[in-house]
Amino acid sequence: MKSTLALIAGLVLVIVLGSGLYTVSETEQVIVTQFGMPVGEPVTKAGLHWKTPFIQMVNRIEKRVLEWDGEPTPMTTRNKVFVMVDVFARWEITDPLMFFRQLTDETRALSRLNGIIGSETRIVIARHDFIEAVRSTKDRKVARDGPAPEANAVISTAEARIGVLPAISKGRGELEAEIFANAAPKVKDLGIKILDVRLKRIDYDPSVSQSIYQRMISERQQIAERYRSEGAGEAAKINGERERDLATIESEAYRKVQELEGTADAKATEIYAKAYNQTPEAMELFEFKQTMEAYKKLITGDTTMIFTTDSELFRYLKSSNPQPKAASGASLEITPLNKLPTLLEVGR
Repeated sequence: MKSTLALIAGLVLVIVLGSGLYTVSETEQVIVTQFGMPVGEPVTKAGLHWKTPFIQMVNRIEKRVLEWDGEPTPMTTRNKVFVMVDVFARWEITDPLMFFRQLTDETRALSRLNGIIGSETRIVIARHDFIEAVRSTKDRKVARDGPAPEANAVISTAEARIGVLPAISKGRGELEAEIFANAAPKVKDLGIKILDVRLKRIDYDPSVSQSIYQRMISERQQIAERYRSEGAGEAAKINGERERDLATIESEAYRKVQELEGTADAKATEIYAKAYNQTPEAMELFEFKQTMEAYKKLITGDTTMIFTTDSELFRYLKSSNPQPKAASGASLEITPLNKLPTLLEVGR
């Protein structure tokens, strides 16, 4: 009987201790409530703690930095551009007791942040042009994709201002700071603190994206057309220089050839003169060979010739051994035309 009572007493003690003891980790803080109302100060120290069993409840609250990630929301900029803005923020619970009384849990806190940060973002975006939200540097220079700086200079002065960035007065960084400055004071009475607000993504609204893409395509086509025209001009210039240089080279080569041929002909004539002027027989042989060469050029298969019997050029057609001119009325020996090939062979 005593052992049974001891067992029951031990079991009750374990249940009481299990209901009264609780632990707090380094990453959390605890609010103890009794019948739904906070009791005492928040427990922020890690370790083992005690509460009234069965009556008091433990409410755990995160101590670490928390994240808030809003949904992409359509907004309108000052210059009437419809955009989708995606914002995220980091926050923490600084006053757990106030946080519990005002919001109770993180779900309600995120809901309140949706309204506060989303509203401030919409107000700030509406006060500035679209370029202010996507640019972060006032003196940013355009990165050209062309190889020639002079070509970029031509493009930068185009009438449509192709590739020229508009001037900005603030930039994305200052817009984020403005959103943070406007939203931070509105959460102080909630027991939380906004640590940072950033613009994650800004994109055109799908309803206007297609027209934006078409304008971008048109601008790039204008740039490409300017490159093509400049390339065509450079090609014409290079071709002109090439034709001029080629004509100069050909004329110089022709002059050189003529000079060499003239020198060669003079040298050949000199050699012929030395070879054939030594004896009368050599001179006669030279005259014969030259005449044969002339025959080969003058007499062809379709040649018709009419000449007198005293023609000096065709004297070898009369006889292969021409004699001095006969006296007036003397007969001449005429070589038949069927013997002409033999004479031509002799002249080779």
